[in-house]
Amino acid sequence: MTETLIGAVNGHAEPQVKLLKFAPEPSADPAPEPESTEVEAVDRPDNPLADWLTVPDVPILPPWARSWRSLTANTTALGRLCVWHAYYHSLRVPKYAVRMAWLAVKGLWRAARGLWPTLVASDRSAAVKALRAQTRQQPEDVDLAVRYALLHRERTLARRWRWGAAATAVAAAAVGWYLAPPLLQAGMVAAAAVPLAHLGRGEDVQLLDNPTPPLRVDMNAQQLNDALRAVGLLKAGKDDDGPRITCVMGPVRDGRGWAVVFDLPRGGGKTAADVLAKRTAIAAELGVDEIQVIASRVRAAGGGHAGRVSMWVADDDPYLGEPVKSPLEKLETFSVWDPIPFGQDARGNRITVPVMWQSLFFGGLPRRGKTFTQRLLTAAGLLDPYVRHYVADGKGGADWMPAKAVAHRLVMGAEDDAVEALKAMLKELLAEMERRFALLRGLPVSVCPEGKLTPAIVEKYNLPVIFVTIDELQEYFTAMEKDDREQVINDLCRIARRGPAAGFISNYASQRPDADSVPTKLREIITLRYSTQVVDQTSSDMVLGKGKAAQGADASVLSEEHKGTGVLVTGPASFVTVRADFLDGPAFSELCQRGRALRQKHGQLTGDAVADVTAAADQAAVTIAPVLSDCLTVMRHTSRMHTVDLLQRLENLDPEYGDWDAERLARELEDAGVKRTTKQVNIAGKNLAGYRREDLEAAVPPELLDAR
Repeated sequence: MTETLIGAVNGHAEPQVKLLKFAPEPSADPAPEPESTEVEAVDRPDNPLADWLTVPDVPILPPWARSWRSLTANTTALGRLCVWHAYYHSLRVPKYAVRMAWLAVKGLWRAARGLWPTLVASDRSAAVKALRAQTRQQPEDVDLAVRYALLHRERTLARRWRWGAAATAVAAAAVGWYLAPPLLQAGMVAAAAVPLAHLGRGEDVQLLDNPTPPLRVDMNAQQLNDALRAVGLLKAGKDDDGPRITCVMGPVRDGRGWAVVFDLPRGGGKTAADVLAKRTAIAAELGVDEIQVIASRVRAAGGGHAGRVSMWVADDDPYLGEPVKSPLEKLETFSVWDPIPFGQDARGNRITVPVMWQSLFFGGLPRRGKTFTQRLLTAAGLLDPYVRHYVADGKGGADWMPAKAVAHRLVMGAEDDAVEALKAMLKELLAEMERRFALLRGLPVSVCPEGKLTPAIVEKYNLPVIFVTIDELQEYFTAMEKDDREQVINDLCRIARRGPAAGFISNYASQRPDADSVPTKLREIITLRYSTQVVDQTSSDMVLGKGKAAQGADASVLSEEHKGTGVLVTGPASFVTVRADFLDGPAFSELCQRGRALRQKHGQLTGDAVADVTAAADQAAVTIAPVLSDCLTVMRHTSRMHTVDLLQRLENLDPEYGDWDAERLARELEDAGVKRTTKQVNIAGKNLAGYRREDLEAAVPPELLDAR
């Protein structure tokens, strides 16, 4: 008899059913017949061994022990619970000491009251009293008097021995305590106090407090069924006999929350997408905030189907607390061909973002960490010497100013000269893209098998990967005329659409991702999108893509406290809420200086970074007056500027310049060594007080100018 096994595992521990194949019974006909290959089921009606041979359809292991991840999560949760209890009770040691002393006193009183009958030999007193009464009634009875005398003597001797033993024990304990060292004395006191406190305890007074375990969220299958039925995902039945979900795994503890994988019942017409769309309502029924409910559909590749849902419910908000510093801070070099460390999800899993062959768009409300998050990807490119940076910041603030140390092109602000610099930068990028495509088409297949850039081609033909980083896109679009705006949009679309094959990585960001600020045709060709908090689901869909909020990718559920947290969409049905790594301004500046040194070492420092005297001064540790450095920075796109415009741009760069006037600016620059060849400059026919950039550069130490 042979046997075969069938059963679908689907990535979970499911029971398998054994089927037995029986050999046919020998025929009476001497002519042998070919052996039948028919496979028969165990549970056929005429099989007497069916009940005995059928494998029980029950799990072998409990849900919490069916995977290593579950075991680890529950063990970790147990450890945290033990630590919490230890901390809880350690803070109450003084309270417990006072309570134990009181219970010990009560126990001593109870012990003394219980021992008193033994010490006074009360077990013999009744007989002595009875004989004494009889003796008084019959004084002439000699035998009765003798028996009374003997029994009274025995009671007296018993009292003496018992009191003597008690006194000896107390004296020995007192002498031993007096002679013992302090540590042993404490042990002796504890040895006496613990049993006395135990004797003194009662139903109304306990030695230790009984705290509630620190689980803010409890979860079971019944609670989940009730929640799904309340939101209309399960049909209601009579006496709670309606359709129910089938839990494939859990609910079990998983980290700082509960994990469950369940199948929706068939016949109800509901899918996993319906569960994701009602996340807020489900969270309300479970008694948690919607940010604590992480739900996703289990695809066929992971053993799922259209009705299987994976859900994790956190004990509290998983995106609060101290931010995690970016691991890029400690790296000396990094290759952008590898996924870039980006942040952590709700369960603390590391999230990385592959940027090669991709384009990215960041959106969200102001002061929610959008620029800090966008800088993470550029920061990774700083540590790769074979990455060339083109950076434009429509706001013109200090966020991207450190990039002057490495940027091949750096455009700051959205004034007329900055807009012209942006247009020139895009034309340069398009020309470089076409040059690269022509070069790649001419390479042999053995060198360029897919017509795309490779790490070998990057170094051999000096074709570094190009990061195109543009922040505050809406500032540029609102500052342009219609024709210029359409031309810039078309250029950006061409770079985002065709550039990845030539090694171009587009990294765009906007505070207002509406149709006017960032046109739909630009947003829709972006492959990776990230959104911090927005006002509503419509705004969320503008950043992440149409219909993403209905799938669960909704950035409007984030609150003001979720700085640096956003929803990352990596595909048509792939998204995750990420708490981005923290990289502050000083750390970004340090990475820029490290990137400048790497490019100098490999001969890859090019463009504006070579000619930037302030960046060279920072690297050489040469002191330049801050006001001189800032003026050179804001005048990087023009050779002359009126004083009024210069003060306005300085204030945009640093709000501390808001109190400055023309007299103070002139005095500070004069102290920095600036000698003006003329106090009037002519710009577009207007002859007003202003400054020439060459006068400012003349105040820079000559060795920095010679090093350019």
